[in-house]
Amino acid sequence: MEELTTRVNEWLALYGFRILGALLILIIGRWVAMILRKVVERAMTKAKAEPTLVAFVTHLTYVALITFVVLAALSKLGIQTTSFIAVLGAAGLAVGLALQGSLSNFAAGVLLIIFRPFKVGDFIEAGGVAGVVEEIQIFTTQLATPDNKTVIVPNAQVTGGNITNYSVKGTRRVDLVIGVSYAADIKKVEEVIRDVLSKDERILAEPAPNVAVMELADSSVNFAVRPWTTASEYWNVYFGTVAAIKMRLDEEGIEIPFPQRDVHLYNEAPTA
Repeated sequence: MEELTTRVNEWLALYGFRILGALLILIIGRWVAMILRKVVERAMTKAKAEPTLVAFVTHLTYVALITFVVLAALSKLGIQTTSFIAVLGAAGLAVGLALQGSLSNFAAGVLLIIFRPFKVGDFIEAGGVAGVVEEIQIFTTQLATPDNKTVIVPNAQVTGGNITNYSVKGTRRVDLVIGVSYAADIKKVEEVIRDVLSKDERILAEPAPNVAVMELADSSVNFAVRPWTTASEYWNVYFGTVAAIKMRLDEEGIEIPFPQRDVHLYNEAPTA
């Protein structure tokens, strides 16, 4: 019994302080990691970073700090941590190779959140899809198409090509082509079109609408009609202006030509 007590005392004398030190490292390290996580979260929130990026960075910071604390505690116990670090490095390399596509989407997502080429609610065209941005996630961007379909686009495809943001400027130009007959008075046509545009409250006075002869086509004189409106009213103005100009031209007796073909029949006497 005395021999067992002696061995226990020797073991406690040898490892007791190490265990106590490791426990203190774990407790204090976890406390410090939580404080640093809150500091990072407050700093990023104050800098008005995206909530998705804030949550991801704070979580990554906390995991990295906890990993460091655990390795420090194991080292205090006398356990060689070099092998653990090597295993973690090899595992990280293997995971990185296996998730190359996901990592590229992740990197693209971070860039989207940092540089903000668009935000939720914007109408954009990217990755071969046009729609309203519903959600920007770390790996994907969710769009709602004009026909109310939800399309999830990988972020690497979004950043891998051109991004067209139709909402960021607030206003858009409506490009229309109106064709009239060669017999029509082009000055009167221009006055009629400008009058139609001036009566539409959705069309902006500044920049002023542009109405001009654009082309002398095969069967028509084409006018370029370029009114400006808000981004949210673009399609309403587009369709409404076309209909209003058509009705007004009909009232003024101005012909809108359409392709026609004359067929001539010749009666020939049968040969003997």
